[in-house]
Amino acid sequence: MSPLKLGLRENLPQFALLVVVNAFVGALIGMERSILPAIAEEELGLGAKVGLLSFIGVFGVSKALTNYVAGRLADAWGRRPVLIAGWLVALPVPPLLMWAPSWGWILAANALLGVSQGLTWSTTITMKVDLAGPRDRGLAMGLNELAGYLAVAASALATGAIAARVGLRPEPFFLGVIYVVVGLGLSVAFVRETRGHAQQEASLVAAGPQDAPSAKEVFWRTTLTDRQLSAVTQAGMVNNLNDGAAWGLFPLIFAAAGLGLGEIGLLAALYPAVWGATQLFTGALSDRLGRKGLIVGGMWVQALGLALVVTGASFPRFALGQILLGLGTAMVYPTFLAAIGDVAHPSWRASAMGVFRLWRDLGYAIGALSVGLLADALGISAALWAVVGLTAGSGALVAVRMRETHPSA
Repeated sequence: MSPLKLGLRENLPQFALLVVVNAFVGALIGMERSILPAIAEEELGLGAKVGLLSFIGVFGVSKALTNYVAGRLADAWGRRPVLIAGWLVALPVPPLLMWAPSWGWILAANALLGVSQGLTWSTTITMKVDLAGPRDRGLAMGLNELAGYLAVAASALATGAIAARVGLRPEPFFLGVIYVVVGLGLSVAFVRETRGHAQQEASLVAAGPQDAPSAKEVFWRTTLTDRQLSAVTQAGMVNNLNDGAAWGLFPLIFAAAGLGLGEIGLLAALYPAVWGATQLFTGALSDRLGRKGLIVGGMWVQALGLALVVTGASFPRFALGQILLGLGTAMVYPTFLAAIGDVAHPSWRASAMGVFRLWRDLGYAIGALSVGLLADALGISAALWAVVGLTAGSGALVAVRMRETHPSA
């Protein structure tokens, strides 16, 4: 039996299929992005900002913990079973969002959504890294995130438009049923296991005593003790903290400025659309120029975009802020994952990515709680200015702590 080949061209059909699957993963989360805050306030009477943002916190915690578990399971059992399990968990999510009689049911739906996203998105990332090999890792992550976040944007735009025409529920969430059924069907019928590709890459890497750390060692290396891995991890957490703040509070800022549901849906789609579309280029750019500069610059561009939204009062200024926020996020998102892949050995790479994604998605929960409390105590503007400062500071920490991880940069 000939050895498995690594590279995008060598595995193009399977890689392209996984790109499509991840688009449906992204669309599932996008369906609630533009309208759930309106459901909370208009249909369910939820006034406190910390309560409103609780759905993001529940989603973030469940997704973060599942990311870690998904990484360990992918290394132990294989990638494909984890992917299929994630779609099965998602089956009840659209009906729950359609008919939830109280905010508690919305939270339950978002807990399931977080588990599903942790299993599916984490696994499609790992599978693409397996197939691409070291040569095209940044490009592979750019393609993965391009598909996922363009789908987030398209789904947010579609549900916002549907809600503006026929109401907040149930019609916008009919799309979610389609996403789950098609994503599950593709994964069961056509996706193949890729763990053998990781084992093939591992056989080509010089072995050593550090190449098989325990789960505890992988956790602490990725979280704190390895300069490169830990710098990337903290930046990932701050990135999702500001994304969670934008997700929960930006629609309220836009509504307070007098924008309608259609305009709010367009703005909610603009940020992930720019994020998704430009990741194809930023991921590939990190293969040529290296990871560190893109991460530092991306965090600072995000801070500028957030500041423009906080100080804005019109659609054009909000749109410019969303564009910059999307561009900055695109600079860092595939680069984070490529940097983790640079440092972690193939034998424990999925586990390291699971730890990174654990902390990264805990940023949603930390942001939802802290920003919600600040918004209730001091106002939305003060809460978001704190996020601006934290985002800029995270970029500075990467500049000081991280060394370049790409071998040819």
